[in-house]
Amino acid sequence: MRGPLPRYQELVESGALEIDPAQQSAALRLQGLSEALTVEQRRAFSFFHPKSPAPKGLYLWGGVGRGKSLLMDIFFNNTDVALKRRVHFHEFMAETHERIAAWRAADEKTRRRRPRASKASLDDPMPPVAADIAGEARLLCFDEFQINDIADAMILGRLFTALFDEGVVVVATSNRRPDDLYKDGLNRQLFLPFIAMLKERLDIVELEAARDYRLNRLANAPVYYSPLGPEADAALDRAWKAMIAGAQEQEETLTVMGRLLIAPRCARGHARFTFDALCARPLGASDYLAIVRRYGALIIDRIPQLSPENRNEAKRFVTLIDAIYETRTKLVCSAAAEPFSLYPTGDGAFEFERTASRLIEMQSVDYLSAEHAAPAAGGG
Repeated sequence: MRGPLPRYQELVESGALEIDPAQQSAALRLQGLSEALTVEQRRAFSFFHPKSPAPKGLYLWGGVGRGKSLLMDIFFNNTDVALKRRVHFHEFMAETHERIAAWRAADEKTRRRRPRASKASLDDPMPPVAADIAGEARLLCFDEFQINDIADAMILGRLFTALFDEGVVVVATSNRRPDDLYKDGLNRQLFLPFIAMLKERLDIVELEAARDYRLNRLANAPVYYSPLGPEADAALDRAWKAMIAGAQEQEETLTVMGRLLIAPRCARGHARFTFDALCARPLGASDYLAIVRRYGALIIDRIPQLSPENRNEAKRFVTLIDAIYETRTKLVCSAAAEPFSLYPTGDGAFEFERTASRLIEMQSVDYLSAEHAAPAAGGG
């Protein structure tokens, strides 16, 4: 038997994961959905079976560090669906707004050629936008489903209605129960029908895992290793192995303002970079925001001693740490010196003291247990 449940059990048996009844129960639910999607895909290619309704999706929610992203990872990688996509919800909504803007900028002739274009109203972008999305993915998996932006809140109902009409199956992870989405948001009463639809079209599963496994992995060992050397390198290798819990790491490409940014080592929603890859190249705030938006935890290898000779690297490092800190992204790193000794003199050394203070705070249990927060809309 293939699917997320057998893979979860393999990881437990190998020692990469600890057995947890709540995680195992969620994996069982995901296994059922995985099998239903496989059956649906076979029927879609058969002339002998009528088209059946798409299976209900799944909304997995619970506290930070309980294993939601890990279970999503296992589900996505072990579900045999030809057209599938996993994406951070914030990134998906940004893309959707771009699709809508492109539709509105198109002339009438171009609009008429688009699938699902309404003859009654060529000003309605939602059916053709949903058709485009469905043509790319029949299974949409959303990480960190949350709504903070009124522009997102006001289109979600029509967007998801159109996606469900196209037969798209949605699986999402969130730190919030559906009834708490867009809580206290402007004109929230207009958003409530979307919550009702979400609860009707997706099975709602609360993950009540025994403890915060992410915090356990990070708090049981240092997250800042100094000085540099073989011991620090080995410690980061051990930390990375624990963070990815048996996953196969891979290279990923992020698109930032039309440019491509390579993340060379990624798995389980985490990424590992060298200091030079992040700060010795001409990257800026928008690049760092894209990274912390995509990854909940980072490992940074070999932060050097900073001096006036590499002031540009120091400035980029300050910008990077600001992005990490503001989003409560978790950081494990090795460095040539302790935080307040990393950049003692040179342009910006005084301002660097705030960065040093943040590096120290990032080692605290309060910081490590905090919820990862996506950057605000429009933040780059």
